[in-house]
Amino acid sequence: MGELTPYICVSDARAAIDWYVEVLGAEVVVDPIVMDDGRIGHVELSLGGGRWMMSDEFESAGVAAPDPSRFPAVTLHLEVDGVDTLCDRVIGAGVALDRGPEDNPPVGRLAVFRDPFGHRWFLNQRL
Repeated sequence: MGELTPYICVSDARAAIDWYVEVLGAEVVVDPIVMDDGRIGHVELSLGGGRWMMSDEFESAGVAAPDPSRFPAVTLHLEVDGVDTLCDRVIGAGVALDRGPEDNPPVGRLAVFRDPFGHRWFLNQRL
């Protein structure tokens, strides 16, 4: 069976890379591919065993960042070792939590937030 890897789009990939690295603790595992017009055409990040691909918006490719006036259509689920610690960093970066952190058996300790780029994250720590 294959692996499912999210490929997200943001309005400012450089700022998103910095935020995901500094706040979430992600690692850039495939360096950004910069297009002739200066936009990021592709980059890959990893965090806690999870991996995602990302690009700037490209109308020609039919990809756009989430619309901030609407609810996100997709939630990125990330299992972490310390939900509370990560939530402290997210809050410290000026992002409000939508939920948690809270214990929710049998799911675990969880929290939900929307990052500055419009993507919704569900953090989960097994109890």
